[in-house]
Amino acid sequence: MRGIDGEQVLLRLILSESRRFDHKAMFMCIVQVLREEGMAGATAVKGIAGFGHDRHVHTDTIEVLAQGLPIVVEVVDTQAHIDRVLPKLEALMEGGVMTIERAHVIRYTKS
Repeated sequence: MRGIDGEQVLLRLILSESRRFDHKAMFMCIVQVLREEGMAGATAVKGIAGFGHDRHVHTDTIEVLAQGLPIVVEVVDTQAHIDRVLPKLEALMEGGVMTIERAHVIRYTKS
């Protein structure tokens, strides 16, 4: 296991769960790329409500609108690792949001 600690970078990608790439969920393709690239780890979280540029609210409380819920994929790693994988992720992402911010890693250990 490669350790990371101290000042690192948080990359956050927000996309619709309905996005697909080669008939697979886009968020899973992103997680797979991050794993293949040797990133320290990644987490995908499904949102229960959200809206984007189209201003339509998607929520899990209304069955008809339950499609297109937001998925957030986060990865914390070194600036060098994030910079290396970013072009591959940008090529996959069509729409959605990508952000980078500083993150101070306090602990990174086995669960």
